[in-house]
Amino acid sequence: MQTAIRQQIFENAKKWVYEAGERIRSHMKKQFQIDTKSNPNDLVTEVDKATEQFFVEKIKTTYPDHKLIGEEGYGDTVDKLDGTIWIIDPIDGTMNFVHQKRNFAISIGIYHEGVGEIGLIYNVMEDVLYTGLKGEGAFRNQVKLPMLREKIQIETSIIGMNSILACENRRINEKKIQQLIKDSRGTRSYGSAALEFAFVAEGVLDCYITMKLAPWDFAAGSILIEEVGGMTVQATGEPVNILTDNTIITCNKLIYKDLMTKYVELK
Repeated sequence: MQTAIRQQIFENAKKWVYEAGERIRSHMKKQFQIDTKSNPNDLVTEVDKATEQFFVEKIKTTYPDHKLIGEEGYGDTVDKLDGTIWIIDPIDGTMNFVHQKRNFAISIGIYHEGVGEIGLIYNVMEDVLYTGLKGEGAFRNQVKLPMLREKIQIETSIIGMNSILACENRRINEKKIQQLIKDSRGTRSYGSAALEFAFVAEGVLDCYITMKLAPWDFAAGSILIEEVGGMTVQATGEPVNILTDNTIITCNKLIYKDLMTKYVELK
């Protein structure tokens, strides 16, 4: 993607993210409908749906040749990475949005011919926007994020994961995950994959591990991670597939080998 074109797309995306954030905050002052999707804990609200529709209208009006993948299903059916594709989660962390009124984010990854060009993760209630542009670095609001720390090991790492990984688990060796919990300096769970990616990029976390994420959960975050010298792969070590669900390890590269050889073992 040409630099001038990418910058113009980025400026529009940033403007729309701030507008969507303000719309979400205004909705929170009112009652809104809460529904479930795949299970009773998989929540969706009318605000999720309205926010995605807002982005669809803006993108399709401004860039009619662009495609869009959205969590709530208002985008396109995409089976190949031709052209420019926006991958959107209108509210990542809906349970937090409903119950805590914080720790949720708007997440947008923009890919061109399969390459991640622009990533935006907006922490709505903190009014903090994380951005990444391919080859130009990652930022927290207007401040450029440094490259990930150069001296680190598991014993001094903070690991992001959901506690379910340490329970009886059909996908991963929970005993090894329990050992990782013991060996690391600490573990955290924020309930929003997008924010956990942003925190790894910022250096607040050193790693985030999960056994299932959809493209809209990691499309933006993986761009930020690459721009600060980190890595995002499947738990098998294979590259992620931006069009399907994936297991995910995103981390400081210095602890990747230990993670894979000592702690991450799929069943």
